[in-house]
Amino acid sequence: MRHCISGKQLSRSTAHRRSLRRNMAASLFQHGAIRTTEAKAKEVRRFAEKLVTLARRGTLHARRRVIALLRDRDMVDAEGEVAEKTVVQKLFDEIAPRYRERPGGYTRIVRLAERRIGDSGVQVLLQLVEETPPKAAAGGKSASRRRKRAAKKHKAAEAAVTDQAPAESSQSPDDAQPTAKGGEA
Repeated sequence: MRHCISGKQLSRSTAHRRSLRRNMAASLFQHGAIRTTEAKAKEVRRFAEKLVTLARRGTLHARRRVIALLRDRDMVDAEGEVAEKTVVQKLFDEIAPRYRERPGGYTRIVRLAERRIGDSGVQVLLQLVEETPPKAAAGGKSASRRRKRAAKKHKAAEAAVTDQAPAESSQSPDDAQPTAKGGEA
């Protein structure tokens, strides 16, 4: 029985599964997006998000743990030339700082319309989420409307206070005008 054992077996041995997860996560960090099946993408997402969370710390211990889990490798461009950075260096220098303030959810899975040829498997695109500005800066409707309304009320209250203060200070107590009821103001 498989009580409390998380993760899918994906019809692979343990070593094959571990290699698959490492290679797909390294490709995700290298290219920013990978195309795979839905089951593999869901497994790789769990692993990749843990690695990004570790990399956000930026410590030597975190770097060593990521290297132990991911097995660092050189990045190769389209022409077959080796880049000067490795996958772990890119993860720590470019990807982790991008998600410094984000509390998780660094990847997204997008279903693709076309199916895989041969077995008609569901294809998905696993990609790193691009960090976007907060909703208030981007022009979110509900939150910004509420903030605008509160700011407008606050300005009106300040204007009322500033209008009353100069009017009261300009009159001396001896020059007080009688009111309509006959008393002094």
